[in-house]
Order: sequence, then structure tokens, then C-alpha cells
Amino acid sequence: MPELPEVETVRAGLERHVVGRTVADVQVLHPRVVRRDLAGPAGFAAAIAGRTVKRAERRGKYLWLALDDDEALLAHLGMSGQLLVGDPDRPLSPHVRARFTFTDGGSDLRFTDQRTFGHLMLCPLGGSDPPQTPPAHGGIRPPISPLGPGETRELPAPIAHIAPDPMEAAFDDGDFAARLTRRHTGVKRALLDQSLISGVGNIYADEALWRARLHWARPTETLKRGEVARLLGAVREVLSEALRAGGTSFDTLYVNVNGESGYFDRSLQAYGREGEPCSRCGTPIRRDAFMNRSSYSCPHCQPRPRRAHP
Repeated sequence: MPELPEVETVRAGLERHVVGRTVADVQVLHPRVVRRDLAGPAGFAAAIAGRTVKRAERRGKYLWLALDDDEALLAHLGMSGQLLVGDPDRPLSPHVRARFTFTDGGSDLRFTDQRTFGHLMLCPLGGSDPPQTPPAHGGIRPPISPLGPGETRELPAPIAHIAPDPMEAAFDDGDFAARLTRRHTGVKRALLDQSLISGVGNIYADEALWRARLHWARPTETLKRGEVARLLGAVREVLSEALRAGGTSFDTLYVNVNGESGYFDRSLQAYGREGEPCSRCGTPIRRDAFMNRSSYSCPHCQPRPRRAHP
């Protein structure tokens, strides 16, 4: 599933190609793509036609186009969703689920989803973050709609409960550390909890834990302040590097709005490298079963704790 770098790469592309344009027509080509929109395919299409895109924003793995009248077109890419822009006359692929054309007659926007796990919905902008200050950690909060002192950032109501991601100004390191160490779970499981920290998935959790030299099953309640700081630093480092590389693409399912793949997979140190030597110590990388998926770690650099959470 796309994680923060992949979704931010798509958001940045939408910012360049879609913001400021007015929707002329919407075609819903598969009803499942709007299954969470109560208006249904026809109501969804009618409600968006004629609306102007004001901003392209993201939180964690969700992205949205802020429209006029304080509503948003919210998108989740699921396992294989893509938002692609291009020549409106190009042939429709069999996996296009929705198509948006614009009044200027330029490039269209297509939601393509081979596995149909992703979805689109129109929803109100309702939730908000606390007043913002620039991130001291040099984060990648989208440079659109800069907020002044005392201003708040509006969020689509359905995702207002999702925690800020570690690259946002709204992310509070101290609050995260306190909440993390109050939990009684494994540190990787906590990193995947979108109510605690958003945008981190299986790939980047493994990479950050490798960089921080922490085992994925380390009990969160045993983490010291310095270890939490080291982990957050590793998370931000790997997310930033992956973003500069356009994300991680193992196949053609993960692409930017122009259909181009990212190349961070060339920099992976742990994820997917079972049996390969650790680049730090040479010990073969180990794969363990984890939540119906896998966790990759170095047995030497990331020793399993004596007391571990599954």
C-alpha cells in the first residue's frame, strides 16, 4: 500500500496539474470507486461538476482536493490506486474507475485502480489542527496555502481523527513520545497505528527501525527518551529520502501523476532483503511473520528483546 512518500509525490503532481482548474464533467466508470459516498455514482458526479480545485493536500496516506464551498474530494489509493493526468483523448485503460475533465479542455484526471480497493468521496471540510508553526525538523508539509499565526488547517471530516504525520508542523514530538511509551505493544505495531502517527507503513517502518537499531517487537513501554528521539529521526530521514526518490515502486502499480515510478527501492536496507547481508555488519537480514505480513531486521544490529510483543 502506498505510504507517505508515494502519496506526497502524487499530491505534488496534483498541485502542479489540477489546482486552479474547474471540473467540467465527471464519469464514474465503476460504482465501487465511490462506495463510501452516500450520494452514489450519479450524485457524486453531479456534485463535483462545476467545482473549482483550490488546493491539493495530504495527511498520512490520504490526499484530497479542496474545492470551493468548503468541501473536499477525498482519495485513498488503496493497494493499487493511481491518479493520472494526461491527454484527454488518450484511450481509457480497462482499470480507469473515474475520469474528471476540466473546462479549459486541457489534461484530464483519471483514477485508475486495478484491484479496486481505493476509493473517492465528496465530504465537508470539518476537522482542524491546532494553530500551526513551521516544523523545526525541516519537514515536507505541502507548501500550499501557507498558514499565518493563529490560523488552522481544515481537514476532511472523515479523517479528522487521523494523527498528523511526522513531517507536518502539527506533529508534536513530546506528545508522541508520551503516548508511545504509555502503550503496551511492539514498536512496529505502534508505528503502523494511524491514530498515533500517520503515513508510516510496513516498508518505511522496517527501514526506520533498521536505522534506529531497534527490533520491531521491542515493547514500547521500555523505550527511553533518547531511543524515541532516535526513532523519530530515523523515520523522518527515511521518509525524506524516499520522497526525493519519488517513493518506492516494486511494480507498475506505484507511480506519480505522469505514470513514472519511484526508485527508493534501490536504497532499501532491510525491507524485502531476506538472506542478504546487512550493509552495516554483514549479518543476513531476517524475515519474520508480522500481522499477516512480514518484518525484516538485522539479528545483530537489531537484537530481539528478551521480553517482546508479537
